[in-house]
Amino acid sequence: MFVMLPCGGLGKLQVVDTDTIWNDVHSSNAARWAAGSVIDLAFKVVTRELKNGFALVRPPGHHADPSNAMGFCFFNSVAIAAKQLQQRLDVRKILIVDWDVHHGNGTERVFYRDPSVLYISLHRHDDGNFFPGSGAADQVGANSGEGFNVNVAWAGGLDPPMGDAEYLAAFRTVVMPIAHEFSPDVVLVSAGFDAAEGHPAPLGGYKVTAKCFGHMTRQLMSLAGGRVVLALEGGHDLTSICDASEACVSALLGNELDPLPEEILRQRPNQNAVRSLETVIQVQSKYWNSVKRYVSKVGYSLVEAQKHDRDEVDTVTALASLSVGRTSLGAAGSNSELQEEPMEEDGSMSL
Repeated sequence: MFVMLPCGGLGKLQVVDTDTIWNDVHSSNAARWAAGSVIDLAFKVVTRELKNGFALVRPPGHHADPSNAMGFCFFNSVAIAAKQLQQRLDVRKILIVDWDVHHGNGTERVFYRDPSVLYISLHRHDDGNFFPGSGAADQVGANSGEGFNVNVAWAGGLDPPMGDAEYLAAFRTVVMPIAHEFSPDVVLVSAGFDAAEGHPAPLGGYKVTAKCFGHMTRQLMSLAGGRVVLALEGGHDLTSICDASEACVSALLGNELDPLPEEILRQRPNQNAVRSLETVIQVQSKYWNSVKRYVSKVGYSLVEAQKHDRDEVDTVTALASLSVGRTSLGAAGSNSELQEEPMEEDGSMSL
């Protein structure tokens, strides 16, 4: 829109956050190409022209809402792609996973009342003291969209920083159980890499490795028949972005992933993470039955969780075989009685 400037002339009002610079020569094209690339990729994946894909684009988008640009974001590429999938391809259920270290406030706002889009964000929150300040665990959606907004809001700052063990625990106890229960038709990932190791405290300060991003991608591929679309969001360390992107693309290609170190598999999530996940589960258990069984297992390492799951399966299998055994005995007894009855009717004697 045009406004009257202090000098008395007409000027164009640009609603842009103070940290988001608009370059008249390049920003418009870059932002449109980024959004268009994500839309094009999402359409190709949903229509099965491609199995999956990664839109390596800039600028990012998840902070932008319908009327404001902020946090280096102008057009919310993932949100626009989701809306286009709804309107043009009639996609009924869309999962958006946002693992950027900053909460995707723009994406949350767009779909806060929409039950057909499940938004799950994992982000540094620190009780609202980390940019952009939104994304508390009790922000769950509104009206018919209540329960379809899931915020894994990490608390406790960097004492210690969150890393692989904490993100794996979040995927195990919150993200994947809810995602499977929702059963989406397509998965869109706001794949910001500023939670990766290599980012200083003001930009994240977490320690998630490239290998972990690859393994999270592989888990998401178990949903929606493998229809997974990643779109680059945040990330300020070029080495971290390159390494994490390579791991995610390798997962999408179906390559064998580099294994996570044994010490990570045996590491329990830190206490700040445990408390954060317990809060999320307490809030979301009202809407998703699948998370209830993890209330007492949040503090497990991945190895401990897998062992516990195996023990549960063994117990169920043993009980089932006992039940089958009793049924077989009962059936055998019934058959014996049925066989004896005709003999008695004939007046025959049996020893």
